[in-house]
Amino acid sequence: MVKIIMHGCCGHMGQVISQIVKEDADAQIVAGIDPFDNGKMEYPVYKSLEDCKEEADVVIDFASAKAEDALLDYCGAHKLPVVVCTTGLSEEQLQKVAETAKKTAVLKSANMSLGINTLMNLLKSAAKVLAEAGFDMEIVEKHHKHKLDAPSGTALALADSMNEALGNAYHYTYDRSDRREERDPKEIGISAVRGGNIVGEHEVIFAGTDEVIEFKHTAYSKAVFGKGAVQAAKFLAGREPGLYDMQDVIAANA
Repeated sequence: MVKIIMHGCCGHMGQVISQIVKEDADAQIVAGIDPFDNGKMEYPVYKSLEDCKEEADVVIDFASAKAEDALLDYCGAHKLPVVVCTTGLSEEQLQKVAETAKKTAVLKSANMSLGINTLMNLLKSAAKVLAEAGFDMEIVEKHHKHKLDAPSGTALALADSMNEALGNAYHYTYDRSDRREERDPKEIGISAVRGGNIVGEHEVIFAGTDEVIEFKHTAYSKAVFGKGAVQAAKFLAGREPGLYDMQDVIAANA
């Protein structure tokens, strides 16, 4: 049984993960951390990790970036593994993640979905065959109208997975509206769509002569990210210090 502290337990993802763990016989949330306790959690909730009395194997972090420094300081000092799911971290905070990984096990990925991370592996294999055969590569990502960044971090991670498999020989093109020229064969095009309440959709297109191959992942709810975070927590508990990602989780279950 993996004992978990849910950091940011009263937020949307904290509540989603709490429900997922409730139905998982191999995991248990023993405490939550949140300055805004809604009184609905079935475990004790503290305003800070320093106040927490329960012992745990790992922390799942889905909180505000403002709380990240204190979290990393605590986990590093107490050698407590942590799954970092909070987004919008500064460059300084990302560096702190790397420094904390020297003291304890830290897992951070651009996307926590098991499906997306499996797709990355598939794209690496496909790119080696298709790109080298002259296929053009394009990514179209769709998200809700409230998403601020474009393209999404996941779209960039998908592009990176293909580019790395090809020796980083490709560059990324985000907008062609100011051009009057043919497509560069060494580019990966990335387009962003924003509208409605689309949770997340990523389509990768390999367009060749007389044939097109498409890979597509659709998230119908944020629960897919919660499921991945729980799997990551179970993987990370008891691991040696180091910086891990979801590819390590998938490899361990292969």
